[in-house]
Amino acid sequence: MERVGSDTATQGLSGDDPGWLACLSPGWFGAVMGTGIIAVIAAEDPGHIASLNASMRDAAYGAAVLAALLAVLLIVPYLLRWIIYPARSWASLKDPQSGPLHGTVPGGVLVLSVVAATVGPRVLSSSATATLIEVLDGIGIPLALLISILFAYLLFTLDHHDRQEVNGGWFIPPVVTIIVPVVLVPLMRLVGASGVRLLLFTGYSFLGVGLILFVLVLAMLHDRMVTQPLPAATMAPSLWIVLGPAGVGAAALLDLAHVAQMVLGPSAQAIGPLSMIGATLLWGFGGWSLLVALALLGRYLRQGGIPYGVGWWGFTFPVGALTVATVSLGQIWTLPIIGDVAFALFVLLVVLWLGVSASTLGSLLGGRRQLPATISAPSSS
Repeated sequence: MERVGSDTATQGLSGDDPGWLACLSPGWFGAVMGTGIIAVIAAEDPGHIASLNASMRDAAYGAAVLAALLAVLLIVPYLLRWIIYPARSWASLKDPQSGPLHGTVPGGVLVLSVVAATVGPRVLSSSATATLIEVLDGIGIPLALLISILFAYLLFTLDHHDRQEVNGGWFIPPVVTIIVPVVLVPLMRLVGASGVRLLLFTGYSFLGVGLILFVLVLAMLHDRMVTQPLPAATMAPSLWIVLGPAGVGAAALLDLAHVAQMVLGPSAQAIGPLSMIGATLLWGFGGWSLLVALALLGRYLRQGGIPYGVGWWGFTFPVGALTVATVSLGQIWTLPIIGDVAFALFVLLVVLWLGVSASTLGSLLGGRRQLPATISAPSSS
């Protein structure tokens, strides 16, 4: 199998420079996901601290606009790279480190759909908001399904003999399919009874795809972490991505249950409590994973730090996904302490986002080439 990661990283420093477009990473759409999720959470006003209400509202608007601008700025060069450098693009998709990063593209589109459903009604008309959601869903959902199938096919058909190739980035295609039920729920308010049933069926189907893939990848990653040396420092951010499927899965269960109870009638009485319990189970694992990720982060920092790369955006959206689930569970369980945890997670998210954004700007303005087609292959640390 062709490996392009280390070659690309060195070409940017040699005379044979293929140019930034050839080296553009699809992982940059992680910035759209990480920024958009801040808008979603800020609009929910975690903690409901009166003195911060105005700041939360402004943060929601600002993050929504910034996420949209990032998506517009990134989508054109991303498409151009596929047109001008198809061989490089296919090689990066086949690579077990960079391949799953292509899932951030539909992920970014779907997060923008959630932003439109959350922040849109405050600044746009209902018809404009509905149209925007429909367009974003129409692009993001088929692309999410395509990427999940294509990446799985490549994993199944290409030669992979090194267990160390398994990495947290493999959670990206599953988490993107789990976002699909969340973006379908707003559409359910726009269609008739039969349409709602179809969308509900579709939402649960995508949730099944995502959650089962999540469990399968989790088992592989756990085995790799136990039996092999820890990933190289460049891959450390990918270990945080496990929070994404846990957080989004919990939120999707709660969103679908709310609609299912209204649509399915008496036969759905048990869906609400079961979904609440299931979401809490996922949230518990996500919280545990965050603590493990923090412990491993400390280890990496003590052993020399983590070199900056586009993968740093993997620190943001997963924490945001867990925060969204915490906000939703706090409303259902009516426990004030859960709201406090949600606010603390949001603060952590903002701190991480500011740090990653500052490092990104510093890298780009400093002229460093941090646009690799892949992340370098893992090694022991």
